[in-house]
Amino acid sequence: MTLQNEPGLTVPSGDTLVEEISSRSLPENSSAWVTFLKKHRLILLIALHSLLFCFVYWCAFLMRFSLSVPERYVELYAISVGPIIAIKLGVFYFLRSFHGWWRHVNFSDVISLVRSSTVATLILIALDSLILPGQIPRMVIANDFFVTIVLTGALRSVWRVWDERIAPLDRNRQVERALLIGNNVNAARVAHMINGQLDLGVRIQAMVAPGELRKGAQFSDIRVVGGLDNLPRTMDQHKATTLFVIAGSVPAKALRRLLDSASKHGFKIKILPTLNEHLRGMDQMPIREVSCEDLLRRQPAKLDLAAITNFVSGKCVMVTGAGGSIGSELCRQIMRFDPSEIILLGRGENRIFHIERELRGLTSSVKLTPKIVNITDKDRLQEVFEDHRPHVVFHAAAHKHVPLVEQNVGEGIINNVLGSKNVADLSDRYDVERFVLISTDKAVNPTSMMGCTKQMAERYCQALDTRSKTRFISTRFGNVLGSAGSVVPIFQKQIQQGGPITITDHRMTRYFMTIPEATQLVLQAATMGDGGEIFVLEMGKPVKIIDLAQDLIRLAGHAPGSIDIVETGMRPGEKLFEELYYKNEKSLPTPHKQILSSTSRPFLFEKVESQVDSLVDAAFLPAVEIRALMHNFIPEFIPAEMAARLTQAS
Repeated sequence: MTLQNEPGLTVPSGDTLVEEISSRSLPENSSAWVTFLKKHRLILLIALHSLLFCFVYWCAFLMRFSLSVPERYVELYAISVGPIIAIKLGVFYFLRSFHGWWRHVNFSDVISLVRSSTVATLILIALDSLILPGQIPRMVIANDFFVTIVLTGALRSVWRVWDERIAPLDRNRQVERALLIGNNVNAARVAHMINGQLDLGVRIQAMVAPGELRKGAQFSDIRVVGGLDNLPRTMDQHKATTLFVIAGSVPAKALRRLLDSASKHGFKIKILPTLNEHLRGMDQMPIREVSCEDLLRRQPAKLDLAAITNFVSGKCVMVTGAGGSIGSELCRQIMRFDPSEIILLGRGENRIFHIERELRGLTSSVKLTPKIVNITDKDRLQEVFEDHRPHVVFHAAAHKHVPLVEQNVGEGIINNVLGSKNVADLSDRYDVERFVLISTDKAVNPTSMMGCTKQMAERYCQALDTRSKTRFISTRFGNVLGSAGSVVPIFQKQIQQGGPITITDHRMTRYFMTIPEATQLVLQAATMGDGGEIFVLEMGKPVKIIDLAQDLIRLAGHAPGSIDIVETGMRPGEKLFEELYYKNEKSLPTPHKQILSSTSRPFLFEKVESQVDSLVDAAFLPAVEIRALMHNFIPEFIPAEMAARLTQAS
């Protein structure tokens, strides 16, 4: 993945020395030379290693006879050097010791070299005993073994030593000195990858530890030189101008303090992806600015990968709303666990087209079936269930924008209530193993019609679970950064335009999650449910919207107070704060510390079904009548019209 207009650390993807040579920066008139190297790379590799093995074998004789080789052994050398080279070339090629990037040689390359040399030596001893009846002195064979490892390993290390040790000493080369936050081997590996690419123009001098002080610890040649408490002084001591932070390695609160310190002392903070993200197939390791997601990020969730794999692997999985922000990320995450098929169901043609195209680029082993279906069309939806018989259904399709649903009440009922009922009913009819409803914290004590519709969808699924073989599970979480309609891109656009940033109320707070975090925990929750539960994803402490706006102003490089923040007043249906549970819902722990289970309130299926049918029948009535009917079913919901009358009466 290449990010535009951002510096990136290129991660090698070829497998030969010649390909690496050709990947270097070369003059424009060198294209013919590069083409020649690529075309004849195998011949060149054989020639280079043949010369090396020839020299090593002669060194073995010189060492055995103290630099004075008797003439009869010179003749023996001449007779045997050809077979020796052929044996080594065959073994090294077969065991892939020709392959690998010399510029990034590491301990695994040494192991590979020792393995190949050992096999070649054993074959040499066997052939010497059978063909040359022991003419080659055993000490010559032993010398050849050790010199091959030492000399070949040393030559392969020269490139890396040049890149990481000698070339940075060039005073004419502009190198940005930096420190990296981390105290484990993976962080050191990232540092080595950065130092190994001169074109990046960055040199990691040392690491600082985010946790308890570990000054003096060393990972290879990268030392831990201090903790975060004395960071400005440490930066100054190493003449560093940039601090690299591996994404997710520093809690949001600590990262905010680092940003304050960076602003005060004049150094920069950049974010690097984790080593795991690189290992999942990134072609580059992009260096980026600190983002809002970093400031809100919690420690990465530890998923029970075995449980999720058992839950998903080999099964047909349907995702409704697959083109949306949550549905599409669910599909990406599900792909990791090798399902037999993913049904990408949605009514937006362009979105389904794009997510299918993206997923096809990730793997060819999973069958992808795009379906343009409106979940309110039960007959069309039934055709999909009949044809594919999904084992698992993730129901993410919904209208989620509070103000829009408030202005289009009937459509909210049809899509969120009737649509959910259709998907749930067909899941029950076609013996789906598990049905997972993606709900919201706005369904708790709802003040909006969007929250009410999601509350009714929750009720229907919980009630249906009591009489179905299918296990119906609901998951609640708050606002998702980066999802369609998220407040963050709205604020960012307002900042780009010079302000003002508009917020509804300075007291307003919200729970926030990143899209990958939310979808991963939904998958984890789905593996734990026995049916009827409401899983609440742990989202930490709620964030004040005004604090979020101020963070975005600072991240955009503006001074505090330079962009106006204006209150516009709360919109219909909005709440000052969100809740995760009803008072009579008991929160219970689960084996996963970031997921809580809520005991659902008991609902009779016949009663809930009747309420849902009544709402659907009333969907085309005036909004005021629909709200009044919804109040009858959800007494805690007070429509604006009723609230106004109560205010006047008081």
